[in-house]
Parts: sequence; C-alpha cells; structure tokens
Amino acid sequence: MQFDVVTLFPELVESVVHSGVTGRAVERGIISLKSWNPRDYATDVHRTVDDRPYGGGPGMVMKADCLLQAIRAARQTNPGKVVYLSPQGVPLNQALAGKLASEDGLILLCGRYEGIDERIIALEVDMECSIGDYVLSGGELGAMVLIDAVARLLPGVLGHNESAAQDSFFDGLLDCPHYTRPEELEGLSVPAVLKSGNHADIARWRKKQALGRTWQRRPELLRARQLTDSERVLLDEYVNEFDRSTELH
Repeated sequence: MQFDVVTLFPELVESVVHSGVTGRAVERGIISLKSWNPRDYATDVHRTVDDRPYGGGPGMVMKADCLLQAIRAARQTNPGKVVYLSPQGVPLNQALAGKLASEDGLILLCGRYEGIDERIIALEVDMECSIGDYVLSGGELGAMVLIDAVARLLPGVLGHNESAAQDSFFDGLLDCPHYTRPEELEGLSVPAVLKSGNHADIARWRKKQALGRTWQRRPELLRARQLTDSERVLLDEYVNEFDRSTELH
C-alpha cells in the first residue's frame, strides 16, 4: 500500500516508518511512504506557503496554490483517496481503519497554522478525518497515527495473522488482559485458566474478560453492538462476579 503525505515537515512524518511494525512493513515491501512538501512548489524567493486570511483574524492560512500542486503531483502515482487530517473530520476508529486498509493507496494532507484554504477541500479532498476531539499544531501526528492503524491491518505486516483480529475494537470490544512469565509477581498470579491448556476454556475466558472490560470502561461500545446470546451469558457472569467481588471489599 502506498502512502503519500503532503506536509511541511517530511522528516517528522517519515519517522513513523523508521522502526517497529511500520518499519518492518516497509522492509518487506508491504507499504511505501513518500512525502510532498508544499514549500517545494512555492514560486517566491522566500518559498512562502501561508498568508493572512481573508476577512481578517488571527493566524495564517496555508496557501491554495502550493497545496494544489503538491496534491496533484502525488496523484500522478497514487490513485487513492485524499484524506485531510482535521478536527472537523470523521473520527478515526477501527472500522474506518479497516475500510481505508482496503484502498490501494492514500494521500494524507497535513494542515498547519489556522488550517488550509477551503477551496482545496472542495477541489481535492475526498475525506476529512480526525484522531480525537483536541487540537494539534498540525496534521502530521494524525497522519502518523492513521498510517500505523491502517498498516497493521494489511496482510503480512504483523508477525501473527490473528494478531490484528485480537486487538481492541476489532470486533467492537476492548481487548482482554494478557499475561506472560513469571507466573507470580508480588503476590499476583496468572489466572489458572490460562495455564490449563484447555483452548476452549481459554477462549471463553478471554471473551468474557473483553466483554467485562468494555462494560466497565467503554459501555457506549456495548450499547452500539448487538450481543449474541452466548455473549450476554458471559457478560452476565462477569457482572455477577464483579458485583460479588465489590461486596467483599
């Protein structure tokens, strides 16, 4: 999958593929990343990429002409959607990451200052996307988050084919607890079921924990999800066990 990023800070965005999962994905040829700096398309001696907003007000706005040329240069080799990282965009979640992972490529547009000229959105942007209800200094961090979230869903990126399927949010639930050696740590033991070798019991325990954690920490996710009969049984068990443990304390 090809990622092209239109940004004033290429070195910042490109750091996302220097290590970890995304770094290995580049090494394996599964993803590629190229940056396009709007400053390279500025025509004045100062390579100006921003200007004062029409109508007055504080701050500066990224100029349309430089952005337009950078985006269209990226489009020459990338047929994918143009995604503008913006707090006004649709929230990035696991479902959207999965949808974007089905694209052949993405062109990510990173704003700075007070934002970009609105005409760029009208002319070139296919989707606006937000990584949260807060404001950052620019779209670069959002682009890096999106690249990581999408890349890990591509076949061959993760070390185990089922790793992504067990992540939080993949099926609308938070992830279950995980344990490794040692078996005891300062009086806390690994749950016995995980050492039993009974794969059916382990799968049931993990599903119950995922349902329970979601009920405790993100109940709105459960409200948005249609639970199966077996999931309702597991959740009821978790809630009853939680209530009993609360009473004991």
